[in-house]
Amino acid sequence: MSDIHQRLSVLSVPLRTRILRLVAAEELGVGEIARVVQTPQPTVSRHLKALLDDGWVVRRKVGTSSLYELAPGLGEAEAALWALVSGSLEGRWPDDHIRLTATLAERQDGQHFFGRVAEQWVELRREMFGEGHLIPAIAALLPDGIRVADLGCGPGDLTAHLAEAGARVVAVDREPKMLETAARRVEGLAHVELRRGELEDPPLAAGEVDLALFCLVLHHIADPAKALAAAARALAPGGAIVVLDMVGHDRAEYRRTMGHVHLGFEDAAVKEMAAQAGLHITRSRVLTPQAGATGPALFLARMVPETQLARMVPVTQLARMMPAAAADDPPTAAR
Repeated sequence: MSDIHQRLSVLSVPLRTRILRLVAAEELGVGEIARVVQTPQPTVSRHLKALLDDGWVVRRKVGTSSLYELAPGLGEAEAALWALVSGSLEGRWPDDHIRLTATLAERQDGQHFFGRVAEQWVELRREMFGEGHLIPAIAALLPDGIRVADLGCGPGDLTAHLAEAGARVVAVDREPKMLETAARRVEGLAHVELRRGELEDPPLAAGEVDLALFCLVLHHIADPAKALAAAARALAPGGAIVVLDMVGHDRAEYRRTMGHVHLGFEDAAVKEMAAQAGLHITRSRVLTPQAGATGPALFLARMVPETQLARMVPVTQLARMMPAAAADDPPTAAR
């Protein structure tokens, strides 16, 4: 290794310390690192060379590929320096861990024949049909006539998919231009109503809808708990709220370039705003990032009013409540 000033110079580039943290956790290829840090491969290769030349990483050749990991033979001074630097990175770039997990899962799958075939089939299906069929297929699982509020509907894509699947949709947005675009998108579709309003006080009557959706919109709202509480008041008995939004991230430029009020939401923040709104989270998970996606990771959460929990009947109790003769009844022919 070179002298302390050179070592400090090498680690002064944030992307290099970010890469070094990844290869300290797992031996990775250039392409894998590029996917995790969402940076072009040539840029990643250039920074890996600097780390390699200064002795921070070692390279292992596997066929035509190269794998990198943190150098196992760091000296005492270098190890102490890295401990200091890596400790200062705690909490930074939280999406890296999510994308690393997904990348490693893809690698594991690719080690098996059927994993490789499946990956090829996904690419073939995407080439032939695109991905636009997936949302309508899922929306079609909703019961016919279900009443849905698409809160912060934007240009109306989700509104249209829901209406095409047979839902009765009230689409709400505060921006007139968005509603104009949504009107063109849903033109000719039955059972769609567009309304202008703020999501903290949406133009919805109590009990008007069965399902309320916040799709990538809560991060634009100053008081998301207030918006959730307002949506809860619009739910009919047995209704639910579904939230799709970004996991907490550090892309502060989004405030300036896209008007984001919140930089995503950590799990604790989601639980806190649900509790403030009188909601209980029945399901929540971080979604696996799609290959090529450049934005932060997303989470999906389903919430129901706390007052609804007492009325929910466990599945085992439902089974006991069913008439005993039902088990002997012949199956009804599908219509």
